[in-house]
Amino acid sequence: MAGSHRHHFGLGCGSGFSVHHRRIFEPLEAEFGWQRSQLSTAVTINLVVYGLAAPFAATLLKRYSMRKVAMAALALVATGAGLSVFISHYWQLWLLWGVLVGLGTGAMALVFGSVVANRWFSKRRGLAMGLFSGANAAGQLIFLPSIVAIIENGSWRIAALVVTAFALLIIPFLR
Repeated sequence: MAGSHRHHFGLGCGSGFSVHHRRIFEPLEAEFGWQRSQLSTAVTINLVVYGLAAPFAATLLKRYSMRKVAMAALALVATGAGLSVFISHYWQLWLLWGVLVGLGTGAMALVFGSVVANRWFSKRRGLAMGLFSGANAAGQLIFLPSIVAIIENGSWRIAALVVTAFALLIIPFLR
């Protein structure tokens, strides 16, 4: 999950392949006996899909309302994270965390912030983009350690359901 701006990987957000990801991987390795490379492939798929989704998200934002795109993106994240509690094979992790969550977060990436800044701010667009980037980083500083704490004190499934709940709880505010 490299990148200077994010990574979420289904259970949380963070920059780079960090200690947080190792803590997220460890319970999956222990439960399923999967290799780190199988888990890392989900991250790689997620990054690729995230990067490929962003340009299409810009097109969707031009064609449809920001609300509809954001609601669909959050629904993809919620679906990927929520269904992940039922996985039993690593290819399911690749599909759910890699593809679905990658699509959802790719649609809400910095392209979304750029569109909002350009549509809503005629002056101080740079400040608006800076605030969006700062809010993204601050969210990661809060969200990822919280998800790791849930995993360490509960389970990875509870953490996945927390991500699902947050995504679903945001959707009604977009209507």
